[in-house]
Amino acid sequence: MAKSAILSSASTSPASDDLPPLDHHDSYQKLSSMMGPPKTIPNRNIGNQPQRENKPIPSQQFLSPTNGIGHALNDTPLSTAPSSPQIHPSVSKTGTPKSRATTLDIPGLTRSKVSPDGRIAQRDVGSKLVLVMVGLPARGKSYIVKKIARYLNWMQHDCKIFNVGNLRRMAAGGGQTQTDASLEGKLRASVRRLSLARGRPSSIIDHNDLLPPPAITTQIMVNGEVQGNVFEEVEQHAQHIPSQPKHTLPAPEHMDQDANFFDPENARASQIREQVALETLDELLDYVLNQGGSVGILDATNSTLERRKTIMTHIRERTGSELNVLFLESLCFDENLLESNMRLKLSGPDYKDKDPVEALADFKKRVKMYEKKYVPLGEYEERHSMPYLQMIDVGRKVVSHQIRGFLQIILSTYLLNFNLAPRQIWLTRHGESMDNVHGKIGGDSSLSPAGVRYAKALTRFITEERAAWEQRQVEKQQNCHWPPRPGDTTPPNPEYTRQSTGQEKNFCVWTSMLKRSIETVQFFSEDDFDIKQMRMLDELNAGDMEGMTYEEVKTKFADQYALRKLDKLHYRYPGPGGEGYLDIINRLQKVIIEVERMTDHVLLVGHRSITRVLLAYFKGLGREDISDLDVPLGVVYMLEPKPYGVDFKAYRYNPSTDWFDYVPDFELRRATNPQPY
Repeated sequence: MAKSAILSSASTSPASDDLPPLDHHDSYQKLSSMMGPPKTIPNRNIGNQPQRENKPIPSQQFLSPTNGIGHALNDTPLSTAPSSPQIHPSVSKTGTPKSRATTLDIPGLTRSKVSPDGRIAQRDVGSKLVLVMVGLPARGKSYIVKKIARYLNWMQHDCKIFNVGNLRRMAAGGGQTQTDASLEGKLRASVRRLSLARGRPSSIIDHNDLLPPPAITTQIMVNGEVQGNVFEEVEQHAQHIPSQPKHTLPAPEHMDQDANFFDPENARASQIREQVALETLDELLDYVLNQGGSVGILDATNSTLERRKTIMTHIRERTGSELNVLFLESLCFDENLLESNMRLKLSGPDYKDKDPVEALADFKKRVKMYEKKYVPLGEYEERHSMPYLQMIDVGRKVVSHQIRGFLQIILSTYLLNFNLAPRQIWLTRHGESMDNVHGKIGGDSSLSPAGVRYAKALTRFITEERAAWEQRQVEKQQNCHWPPRPGDTTPPNPEYTRQSTGQEKNFCVWTSMLKRSIETVQFFSEDDFDIKQMRMLDELNAGDMEGMTYEEVKTKFADQYALRKLDKLHYRYPGPGGEGYLDIINRLQKVIIEVERMTDHVLLVGHRSITRVLLAYFKGLGREDISDLDVPLGVVYMLEPKPYGVDFKAYRYNPSTDWFDYVPDFELRRATNPQPY
């Protein structure tokens, strides 16, 4: 799939702007002052040191340096790139402000005093990121953020999605019943507090309609004495609003969340949406600032310039200018893609159990409501040096502006490799090896006779499944209807329609560079399959323990055996070439990017640690499950990317039939008695 990235910089020409600039973030000059003085070639200014006057240096100084080092002769032009972003509030031992550069943090590969494990330190706010989604409904925003969160968490950067729509349904009394009473109480308290703070709205919300106070009484104490209930005093001041019983939390007043709820002229609904958005943003900021999060994603339309200004102002009021904010807009012009996205919306919580034709008409009306005041990213953000990305047709084209910082670069690279092409991703371990027979870890042995038999069966099975998949795609396309019929919510894949040429899709087979993996695919035909060996897929290197049995490791390296058992994820084998699971994650990053980019089928024949880490990515597993995941020999895993996630199936090799049995309702689990490898 063709893609392009458009890099642009902020305009430096003055322009009249009838829109007020953002507080704390309104000019390129102010940003430049945050970066420190520019660098010069003979005299490089570092950090916030006073910049010396750049006077010409006499030629004799170059010939007879007085400092014993000399001056570097360099005709390189002055750099126009900003230096590393800096964090300002830290103070040196002498009490003077000290700026610290915020560079990359990679768990397992970097280490510092404040971040011994390589994760972004709690105090390094300047290294963290808030990602704000922008776009009309049915533009794939939720699909994009779920993939981003899965990728960042797999890379060990703590990331969490905060969906405004979920809280909006709860605040307006729609959607599913919430079981988290504390979250419900917090939301209602916030909506009530914001309503009171703004004063009595004219013909918008009657005070009798305000949501009830929180279930937990809030008190002020002076010199140890209770001074009364805060909310009761505010209520009395606000025209004696009737209070609700403190021991119960009645359900909110129900509001139909049809298209009229999203009309910008519906002032009461607009205020509810605005309040819920700010409450969601506050939860996000608490996660990033106080709960150890590295990236918080605000998943909402944020389609108006006013909403985005409010978001930026709110963030700057709470965090100052340190916290990085990146806007990501999803635009869709492909009609087939829009149709696919709309079908998914019809099966969502807003239209559950409703007639699909009526639901489709209402959803299209809702989109029209948003379009009334929709302002795409672009001119305003560029005038104010605000970083943003635009994804067009979910990766067909990507526009980037002022991307800076390690996390932003990771995201932009990942987004450049998105595609919706229908395809299958197959994972399996190699066939049984001679080292498996003898219980040895690592090594580079050949397959056992049973392993050779597995290799032959695997070739037949994959060949048959490949043909069956092609037939299913043809039948699915023929039975697709638009508008959808009752019960028909499965979207057609726009990429299949675009790429359908009557030819069978390519199928790649990737192995490691170890014998047992290479020999497992020896019966695949080079004419029908594209076979490649990758060192990134090699098994985890056990260092000094390569080729040993588990009992030998336990006897000869008792301390290491116990240490690894305590924390396998962060453990690294001692000795030349020794690796850990974090090393595997980092070397598989290139493989993941390539799998996301390609539109062909692929079979990856790896090893225990490789299969664990790959499954953890595609299934979005927690870091506590990666190193102990049960991935036995003889199991093939199939993953098929979908607009709503990943279809997952497992097949187990049956030696008695020499074939693979489908395992219904298969669930990944941790090994009951995990070995230390």
